[in-house]
Amino acid sequence: MAELPSDKPDSTTSGAVRTADGAGSGQVTRAGVLAAALSIVDRDGVDRLSMRRLAEAVGRDPMVIYRHVPNKAAVLDGIAEIVFAELKVDPTDPDWSGQLRAVARAFRELSLTHPRVVPLLVTRPLATPLGQRPQAVVRPVEDILALLTRAGFSGADALHIYRALFGFLYGHVLNELQELIERPDETDDVLRLGLHRLPIGEFPQLRALAPVLASYDGAAELERGLDLLLAGLAATLPHPGGDGQVAPVN
Repeated sequence: MAELPSDKPDSTTSGAVRTADGAGSGQVTRAGVLAAALSIVDRDGVDRLSMRRLAEAVGRDPMVIYRHVPNKAAVLDGIAEIVFAELKVDPTDPDWSGQLRAVARAFRELSLTHPRVVPLLVTRPLATPLGQRPQAVVRPVEDILALLTRAGFSGADALHIYRALFGFLYGHVLNELQELIERPDETDDVLRLGLHRLPIGEFPQLRALAPVLASYDGAAELERGLDLLLAGLAATLPHPGGDGQVAPVN
């Protein structure tokens, strides 16, 4: 399980500069406001973000903040937007499966960098119709579709691959970040995971897998999942060349 950032006092952000009496100076921009919001969420979580606290972090009156983001929902959407903007896809890569692996690894790294933002990455885009989402959120979708159609997949199959990949990624990072260990100092894996609470006769498989569950490796688990996912897609989708063979995968 990844370790979440520790709580720290608010610090000055790039959106404005605090003066000696606490008031803000300099130009306040939407980018600066969202950077301050991301900093708060990274440090303290979504529940601790409020428009008043955001205004304090930027060093301005809350009404100044509302000129750039109309409400908290817009702030949450903006946080997801600036994190998704860090996810890059090369639609010209001739190795489609290798590029998807690179995207998956990059998404996991972003999630580990911003663990408290992950719920927003998974849920906020779905709260907005596709055509109304920020371009930074839609860009990875477009680029992955371009990558796959350039490789020869049909548009429908490319969309299927995208959905399968990100459905897997969302589940993986949520599992990696939220899996809890009941007794971290316990050496017995069954006790460490709290599996002793489950009746032996009803949950023999979980108890038998206690050593595997206790030695969870997020990076290795991601690679194994990608092996299964990409191989399965390649085995069931038509070859991009249209000759009826399955698509190659690395």
